[in-house]
Amino acid sequence: MKNLLVISLALILGSSVIAQDTLNNKLKELEKVDSTLISEPAQTEVESTSLKVAEKPDTIKSSSSDTTTIRFGKRKVIVIEKDGSTSIEIPERSEAYGFESDDDKDFTYKKKPSFKGHWAGFEWGFNGFMDPNHSINMKDDLKFMELRQGRSWNINLNIMQYSLGFGTDKIGLVTGLGFEFNDYHFRNQTSIKVSDGITVVDSFYIDNNLNVTKTKLSTSHLTVPLLLEFQIPTSNDRHRIFFSTGVIGGVRLGTHTKVLYEGAGKGEDKKRGDYNLSAFRYAVTARVGYRGLKLFANYYPTPLFEKEKGPEVYPFSIGLILLSFN
Repeated sequence: MKNLLVISLALILGSSVIAQDTLNNKLKELEKVDSTLISEPAQTEVESTSLKVAEKPDTIKSSSSDTTTIRFGKRKVIVIEKDGSTSIEIPERSEAYGFESDDDKDFTYKKKPSFKGHWAGFEWGFNGFMDPNHSINMKDDLKFMELRQGRSWNINLNIMQYSLGFGTDKIGLVTGLGFEFNDYHFRNQTSIKVSDGITVVDSFYIDNNLNVTKTKLSTSHLTVPLLLEFQIPTSNDRHRIFFSTGVIGGVRLGTHTKVLYEGAGKGEDKKRGDYNLSAFRYAVTARVGYRGLKLFANYYPTPLFEKEKGPEVYPFSIGLILLSFN
């Protein structure tokens, strides 16, 4: 009986030792795994033609002159800057973007180009007058306002522009600032003058038998446009067909007449004054163009002279946009 008790006690102690050894071995294995995880933090690599850097365990970034590559573990993001635009490419499949098939593993996001209108530039055209019936033929009391349209020039220098797109690069508003210079060459050998507060014909040169070689009225204005512009893409996206319409407000800056004559005495008369011209005016404008060919047309519903202080004529101009600054 005593021998049986000794044998049983030995078996129990042996089992306890074996269990303790097994538990210790498992604890050591767990400690080894933990220490491995702690001593080997996750690192990512950067793929770049110019630089390889390991910065933080969670985000790695590298860049070259026009390409930046960012890795998040197995996921890669490429940022490309080229020709003034920025594109983002994610060439690997990522569940974060909700891809449902292997066909969707690649996609590219491109930054939308901004809307750029057409105002800033240099314009050259011809001036004309219309009577109250919208005829370009000056008759009766307006005969002295008849123009040599081939020498009556309209020159516009538009120096500032601001464009506002409507969430797209094809439709938007355009405004800015410019200067407008107009020469109105009279066909007859007369000029204009102010008599009793009213602008009338000046026949001094005819009455004195002078041979007038040039007689003109010159004006200058500060202009501010408000245009609605539409652009139509073509096969070459850099060049689009554009059409714009709107109004151009103007503030008169200066006015003068100039007469060159020959005869008993050769001379030049240049006289400054307001000649009762309207201080403020506005034009209805339309513009269209494609590549190097751009046209504009302006019509002024505001009379050239103040109401009942001069002949009732309405200016218009048609010409080319020779140079664009945008």
